[in-house]
Order: sequence, then structure tokens, then C-alpha cells
Amino acid sequence: MTAQPDEHLTAAVLRPVRGHHAFEACVEQLATAIRLGVYPVGSLLPPERELAERLAVSRATLREAIAALRQAGLVETKRGRGGGSMVTSQARGRFTGGLAKVSAATKSEWLDALEFRRVVEPGAAHLAASRPLTDPDRDRLVQTEEAVHGASGKRAHRQADTRLHLTIASLSGSARLQEAVTSVQSTLDSMLGAIPALEPNIGHSHRQHRQICKAITDGRPDRARQVMEDHCDDTAALLRGLLV
Repeated sequence: MTAQPDEHLTAAVLRPVRGHHAFEACVEQLATAIRLGVYPVGSLLPPERELAERLAVSRATLREAIAALRQAGLVETKRGRGGGSMVTSQARGRFTGGLAKVSAATKSEWLDALEFRRVVEPGAAHLAASRPLTDPDRDRLVQTEEAVHGASGKRAHRQADTRLHLTIASLSGSARLQEAVTSVQSTLDSMLGAIPALEPNIGHSHRQHRQICKAITDGRPDRARQVMEDHCDDTAALLRGLLV
């Protein structure tokens, strides 16, 4: 007999999410519910319509989030009568690199890195947008951002993404900020390497990158900071849900 989740626990962990962060927030909440045992191994997630209503998202967004959970090895989905998304016995440890073996100390370090990133990267974007850029600076920023869009394959995309963030830090003109962003990007690389590349998140990330770069080239520091904060928050939501 398939195990059934506790409705009271479901209500406690699944809440309506903000619209423009919907995909990442859905993944975080559902993955957290699975990790915490609200949905035990062998249990079915609630029907799509029910979950979409509970999370206040469209069915399309919910399906993208469930697809991400499948890529992460957290659920298996069967279509048709009697189907649904079932939490699998491989809900832990199927990530690249053997996530199950990551120590509590490392996970604590990762959480700290996400908090640190939320401070330094928006600050770097704000400072970069506050400084007058030379034409070569603008060209470098645009070319680096375009390279992220053109990257093919998970590793190439991750490296291009890192170069963009380091470029933004370099445009801040602060050596200490560059050092801080380099440090946090190094830790972030380990974290992102442990989860699947999720296409909806990549597409969302591309749009945010473009908005950040435009704010910098337009000389709008507050806008650059805000979009970078949103970008950091969305990445952190995925990583907290899937890794920690």
C-alpha cells in the first residue's frame, strides 16, 4: 500500500510563492518537504491541480518543478490512470558526486556561502553600475554575458556563468570585492556541480543576467543591486531545497 503524507505537515511546509520566483520556490518547497519526510519514500505527491492551488502557481510552472525533482532523482512520474509522482527510494544521494557523503560541516559552509554571496555580489553589481564605464568595459561585459547564453553543456555553461560574475566584480573597481566574489563563486561551483542543470532555472538566470548587465551599462546601481539580489535568492532557493 502506498504511504500517504500527513495533511497537517503538508500545510505547514507548502505555502503560496511569489510569481517571478515561482519555479525556484516550488522546487525548494517540494524538495524540502521530501527531505524532511513530509512525503515519505513510496508516497505520492498530491495531484498537480491541488499542488498548483496550494502553491498559487500555474500548472505549467508546477510541472517544470516536478520535472526538476525527477532530474534530481527525488521522484518518478507515471502518467495515466493510477499514475502520479512518487517519492523514490533514491531520494537521497543520487546527485553527481555522491551528495549523501557530504558532511554536515560542508553543508554548513555552503549555507554560509549563500548568505555571504547575498551580501557581496549585489554590492559588486551596485558599485559596478555606480562607476563610469569605458567602451572596452562595456564591450567586455556584453561579450561575457552573451557567452553565457552561447555556452553548450553543463560545465561550459557554469564556467561562462562564473566569468560573468567575476567580470561584474572586476568592474566594481574593488580588489577586495573581486576576492570575495571569487571565493563565493568557487564554493558555488561545487554546489551547482552537485545538482542537475535545470532548464527553467537556466532560462530565468539568463534573463536576470541580461537585466543586471543592462542596469550596469545604464548606470542604475539600485536596479543592478535589486536584480542581483533576486538572482542570488533564486539560486539559493534551489540549492537549499536540493542540497541542504
